[in-house]
Amino acid sequence: MASHRKSRPTGTRVAGIRTPALATAALTSVALLSQSANAAPAADDKPSLEEVEKKVDDLYRQAGSATEKYNAAKEKTAKQRKRADALIDDVAKRTQKLNEAREELGSFASAQYRTGAAAPDTATFLLADTPQDYFDQTQLMDRMTGRQKVAVDDYIAQQSETMTKRQEATESLEALTESQGDLKTAKATVQRKLADARELMSKLTAEEKARLAAIEKEKQEEAARKAAELARQQAAQQQAQEEAAQQDSGSSSSGSAGSGSSTSTAPADSSYATKADKALAFARAQIGKPYVWGAVGPGSYDCSGLTQAAWKAAGVDLPRTTYDQVNAGTTVPLSQAQPGDLVFFYDDVTHVGIYIGNGMMIHAPKPGTYVREESIYYDGESAIHSVVRPA
Repeated sequence: MASHRKSRPTGTRVAGIRTPALATAALTSVALLSQSANAAPAADDKPSLEEVEKKVDDLYRQAGSATEKYNAAKEKTAKQRKRADALIDDVAKRTQKLNEAREELGSFASAQYRTGAAAPDTATFLLADTPQDYFDQTQLMDRMTGRQKVAVDDYIAQQSETMTKRQEATESLEALTESQGDLKTAKATVQRKLADARELMSKLTAEEKARLAAIEKEKQEEAARKAAELARQQAAQQQAQEEAAQQDSGSSSSGSAGSGSSTSTAPADSSYATKADKALAFARAQIGKPYVWGAVGPGSYDCSGLTQAAWKAAGVDLPRTTYDQVNAGTTVPLSQAQPGDLVFFYDDVTHVGIYIGNGMMIHAPKPGTYVREESIYYDGESAIHSVVRPA
């Protein structure tokens, strides 16, 4: 007998409640939509403009660091090549002397072979026609033996020195090969970082580039405000120093009035100021020239190439890299920075500019830019590493 009981509707239980099939389908759709919504940001994981800007700046900084390593490797390579060439020339000269010493020994050996020369003995006396002949032959052989000894000693010394110089030349060539490898690695790193930065920028839309420019403008305005504040602080400090100097001068004048004498003080660091003026005049003349990593002028510069060239124009020889320039002078507080001082940036000391006063500097910023005047706070106050007075 057929059953008249209605079939139980299909469905699922949710927290102990049986749901109809239609409701289940609706819940499933909602769940899928929710998953899609949550997955959408992951699929479109696009960084913000601030993140892009930070990434690009980091890449340029890394390129700058690699540039300084490139400069150091290039300088080392040049020195190693010069030393290797000098050693190879020296080895060639010593080899020539060694060959001459060998020929001299050979001539002595040939002479002994032809004359049958040996230590004088009774047989030599018996073969001599007269006692005078014996005496003459003995003297000749004594002189020949003495010259032979000198020749042998000279040959041994020449051989030892030549072997030493050959070893030095080999080691120098190995060092040259190593420094050339460092140069190649640094160059590849610079090129890779710059390519990555360009690729990031190329992916931005026109609107995003405009927003990025606005962010950069805000940073420059903030840097200018900080530079102006530093200028005010330095002006106040200078005024206080001048007032103190005037008071000291007045006290000295009144104290010496009875004797009719007066004192005058020459401006401090006048010699430095003269050199700094020359360095700054040179740096200003380079404004507008492109940054090129590894360049030292006259058509283009990198950061340390510009500061080196500027101070060279003032008669001061600075090292090539920022790593060495930071130690080529006296470190001074930022509040006491004077025109001509070198301002270094970042913990790894990979950037440098030349201070012109009022919180501003002239520097070669990075690839794609030109030598320009800019606030020393262009990358924030925390980016400033130190200030060094090079002369």
